[in-house]
Amino acid sequence: MMLYDMPLYRPPSEGQNLIIQATLGCSFNGCTFCSMYKSKQFLARPLDVLFADIEDAARDWPDAHRVFLADGDALVLPTDTLMAILDRLRANLPDLARVSCYATPTNLLRKSVDELRALRDAGLRLVYVGIESGSGDILRRIRKGATEKSMVQALSRAAEAGLKVSATVVLGLGGRDRWREHIEGTARVVNAAPPTYLSTLQLHLEPDAVDEFLAKYGAPFAAQDDAGVLEELRLLLSLLDPPRPVIFRSNHASNCLPLAGNLPRDRDRLVALVDMAQRGAAPLRPRWIRGL
Repeated sequence: MMLYDMPLYRPPSEGQNLIIQATLGCSFNGCTFCSMYKSKQFLARPLDVLFADIEDAARDWPDAHRVFLADGDALVLPTDTLMAILDRLRANLPDLARVSCYATPTNLLRKSVDELRALRDAGLRLVYVGIESGSGDILRRIRKGATEKSMVQALSRAAEAGLKVSATVVLGLGGRDRWREHIEGTARVVNAAPPTYLSTLQLHLEPDAVDEFLAKYGAPFAAQDDAGVLEELRLLLSLLDPPRPVIFRSNHASNCLPLAGNLPRDRDRLVALVDMAQRGAAPLRPRWIRGL
C-alpha cells in the first residue's frame, strides 16, 4: 500500500487524480507568502522507491488516467529522471492520458525547449506555475526568485514546447500601497506570455508565515480588504488582452468573488460582475467558507 509523506498539496483540479510524490518539499521554498513546505526538507525520492509506489498505485487504481507528480516542483528533477518516471507510469497505467506537476519559472528556464518538448511527448502535458505578480518590485519583496522578464521567458518556453500552463496570481500581494503596480505588472506578463489557464488566489498568510513575510517585504505592508481586492480584480480584468484565449477562473476558495470565463472574449461580462459586487448587487463568498 502506497503511503504519502505528509503534508501533501495538489491543485484543486487534481483532487480526483492519482498523486505520486516524485519529490518531497520544494527545491526553492523561499517565497515568503507560502508556508506549504516549510516543515519539509527537499528530497528527490530514489527511483526504486518511486517505481514501487507507481506499481502499488497501479494495482489499486489500474484505470487511472491522470497523474499529478508532487510535491512542490517535480520539474526540478533531471530530464532523464523525469523521462524514466513517465515511462514507468505509461507502462503501468494503460489508460494514462495526462501527467502534470508544479513548476517554478527557474525549473522551466533550466530545461531547453527540446527537453520540455520531449517531456511533453512522453506524457507531461500540464505544468502549474505561480506567477504571483508581474511587478519586479513585488516579486523581489516576496522573494519569488524570479523577475518580470524571467517569468515571461519561462511561460513562453513552456508554450513553445507545447505544454499547457495553469498559472496563478495572488490578489493582495501589493497591499494597499502597491496594488496598482502589482496588477499592472501582472497584466503585462499575462499579455506577453498567455497561459492556457489563469486563476486568482486572494492573499491569506498562515500564522507561521506572517512574521517572515512582513520582515522581508522591506516596507510597511497594509493588507487589502475585500473592497481593495475587488479593485485589483477589476483592473486586472480590464487590462488583460491576451493574443490567444485564456481560460480565467477566480473560483479558488480563497477568493471573495468567484468568476469564470474566457479572455478576452468575456472580459466585459466579468468586469460587469465585479461592478455589481462593488455596488453590493452581487454577494461575496462568506468569510467562513474561504480558505487555502
